[in-house]
Amino acid sequence: MKLGVLAALGVTAACLTLPAASAPPQAGAAPVKPLISASARKGMDFLRKTQDKEGSWQSYPGITAICLLGFVRNGVGEKDPAVARACAYLASEAKPDGGIYTEKLGPAQRLPNYNTALCMTALYATGNPKYQEIVRKAQRFLEGEQLDERKGFSPKDRQYGGIAYGSGDANPDLSNLQHALEALKETGEAKNAEVFKKALVFLQRCQNRKDSNDQSWSGTDGGFIYAANGDSKADEYTKQAHSSYGSMTYAGLKSYLYCSVSKGDPRVQSAFNWLRANYDVDQNPRMGSDGLYYYYHTMSKTLAVWGDKALVDASGRKHPWATDLARAIVRQQRPDGAWSNQNKRWREDQPDLATGYALIALANCLKGL
Repeated sequence: MKLGVLAALGVTAACLTLPAASAPPQAGAAPVKPLISASARKGMDFLRKTQDKEGSWQSYPGITAICLLGFVRNGVGEKDPAVARACAYLASEAKPDGGIYTEKLGPAQRLPNYNTALCMTALYATGNPKYQEIVRKAQRFLEGEQLDERKGFSPKDRQYGGIAYGSGDANPDLSNLQHALEALKETGEAKNAEVFKKALVFLQRCQNRKDSNDQSWSGTDGGFIYAANGDSKADEYTKQAHSSYGSMTYAGLKSYLYCSVSKGDPRVQSAFNWLRANYDVDQNPRMGSDGLYYYYHTMSKTLAVWGDKALVDASGRKHPWATDLARAIVRQQRPDGAWSNQNKRWREDQPDLATGYALIALANCLKGL
């Protein structure tokens, strides 16, 4: 997915539609923990109704993995029939080479790296040891897809260290890389593994920080863009080239942390300062409603990994980010328990996908309270 979700399937941009601005919590507002729990239950009940007979959502491994993670992160295990069926479906799509993707779609739509990263993360998260071999092979598959010397790239090449959508694709991006790094980190890959060291080269080339980015296009605000070639999905809104934006800056910050870069490192601090200056739970900064639920998913995971209960913005105001974000997500839940984005870009108007993202984000918010 470009920006994380299936742009390769031909989804086009819709007009910018901003969600309603949030109001500050009123005195006597409902406690946030039970609010999250009730909202998550409704969301999972919706997904139980839309899961198909084969155990998937939309017959697509990546979307199924996102929905499955929505259940597992909220404490629902394989005793639940929906979870058990989803696990069986994902396991059935595991290939001998370690990839986890469907061959029912054409080669351009299979997106093996993207799907493998999400699926291995979801299967591992169940804690069931029977998926151990599938996950081990998926780790090796993802590492083998990194664009490095084995693929004919050297550190001087802007693609070096990146991960693209699939085999033969030489256009890596930060969204695919962040999914892969998270999958490897979450499934126990050694922190000193070469895949993390090489990923740092690509990460630096996606950050608007001239002191560490050797690409000529780089700016200085510390935020991240989509790819090392200067591609930013925010340019159409900012009317400027190579514009940093919210979802990718959270993705870049999280990826630095997964690559064992310290919180005090100047590269990390530059990214964090950009996020402090652009704190927002109502829109994807500089992207509006484009990729809003992907943004929620990535923001919540990154701040949970960061570990602080509050984010102090650039003006010095302290934000209890988990409470702010959880309330924003719950406000947008439909009466039927689902979430969907009026903006159709990257398929977020499809309730299964948006609901999966929202459930994962709510679970991350619980960790951040």
